[in-house]
Amino acid sequence: MFSTITSGTVCGISSYLVQVEVDLSRGLPCFQMVGLLSSEVREARERVRVALKNTGISLPPMCINVNLSPADVRKEGTVFDLPVAIGILTCLGQLTGPCTAGTVLLGELGLNGEIKPVKGVLPIVAQAKERGMRRCIVPQDNAMEGAVVEGIEVIGVSDITETVAYLQAIESGGSGLIEPEQIDVMSLWESTEGEKALDFADINGQAAVKRAAEVAAAGFHHLLMIGPPGSGKTMLARRIPSILPPLSLQESLEVSTIYSVSGLLHPPKEVLITKRPFLNPHHTITQQALAGGGRVPAPGIVSLSHRGILFLDELPEFKRQTLEILRQPLEDKEVQIARSSGVYRFPADFMLVGAMNPCPCGYYPDMARCRCSPYEVKRYLARISGPILDRIDICVEAAPLRFKDLSGGAPGESSAQIRERVMEARKIQAERFLGTGLHFNADMGAAQVEKYCGLGVKEKRYMEQMFSCMQLSARGYHRILKVARTIADLAGCRQIREEHLAEAICYRQADRI
Repeated sequence: MFSTITSGTVCGISSYLVQVEVDLSRGLPCFQMVGLLSSEVREARERVRVALKNTGISLPPMCINVNLSPADVRKEGTVFDLPVAIGILTCLGQLTGPCTAGTVLLGELGLNGEIKPVKGVLPIVAQAKERGMRRCIVPQDNAMEGAVVEGIEVIGVSDITETVAYLQAIESGGSGLIEPEQIDVMSLWESTEGEKALDFADINGQAAVKRAAEVAAAGFHHLLMIGPPGSGKTMLARRIPSILPPLSLQESLEVSTIYSVSGLLHPPKEVLITKRPFLNPHHTITQQALAGGGRVPAPGIVSLSHRGILFLDELPEFKRQTLEILRQPLEDKEVQIARSSGVYRFPADFMLVGAMNPCPCGYYPDMARCRCSPYEVKRYLARISGPILDRIDICVEAAPLRFKDLSGGAPGESSAQIRERVMEARKIQAERFLGTGLHFNADMGAAQVEKYCGLGVKEKRYMEQMFSCMQLSARGYHRILKVARTIADLAGCRQIREEHLAEAICYRQADRI
């Protein structure tokens, strides 16, 4: 007696379908599972046996062999419990092969037959749709997560008995006892529009830093703020998401896939990430937690920040080796983790926002308050390497606040006003990069900078002088042009002018650290 059930699993953030082949034959009673399996997959034998017993189904004393194909790819996780159980029931004649045709089954079994939620349902359902499958049977807690993918039926089940009843109804020619989960994706955005967010109007003074944040948000440029304690750096950083453009549907699915694989989606309240992520790790974070990895490579903080903001407060307090990990993601927009089982690639297209003090005590260059020696200041700033600073587009100084900034001055611009200008600049970029795969000015490479950031004669002469005066690297030169392109977009100018270049150059203070 032989049966084949289709299941799926994830490798990195990619997914693929797995054929669960079950064979029952006469011989010494045994339960064997093969196919390059991890320990948690092998443990499915005991979970399946006890779950079926407690559901009222006793396994006969036969030789049970289970193969998970393709056998040359390592299988991880607990998603195979349910398909193994259904494969055994098919071999026992309680179900027929046609009722599981075109169906993908996922789920972890409890010892009482309950079907528990698993990770990675969203990418597996998307892969099943791409492969032409008709439906996916998933744990009830994961049903709405899978229903985000349109064009395929997603059935949520709570235990083995319910699963068998549904498949038997399919077998008898009915449509099934359970209606497919349905979800209106667009309503998810509408439900979050009214949520109150932190507002730039709460911040007094710091007009220059607010302007830098607006430019950074418009072009998705990396931003570094330097200033003494209490100057509002952290407050500003936490309010940048309120002026960023909203996630597109494609971007939302990308981010949600990463969170699904990491087990960080929380259905039914959160089945799709609709806001740009904002992550603020503590400076004691390890290299592996930041970049991702582990025995089974999983996304790290930089990948969880994809399409959003990675805020590193007190930047020099991070270990230098940890910060150096950011070099590749800042340039390549992805993290590659090599293991003996293969190379895992995780997307990491994030906006880096950093905040730091100018010295250990925080008050340099105010020598009336600063207690640090020149050596201590130099050593403190040297914790951030030149290559990391060179990858930061905008560096701005947050000056100490004055009394009149705090004592009932006129309220500043709200996030809604700033976001309106950011969105106008974003529309210009969307038209410019239509069909290129780019989203923001910060995404441009050298070839795109040459194409979209052309300079006039006067502007070229000005940049030639600045290149020699500031001893810019090629990367620094291109980043100035990209920031100038964003400033021009905010001003509604098609051509980059000298004043746009001058403002962009003012943001290269990192070269003087």
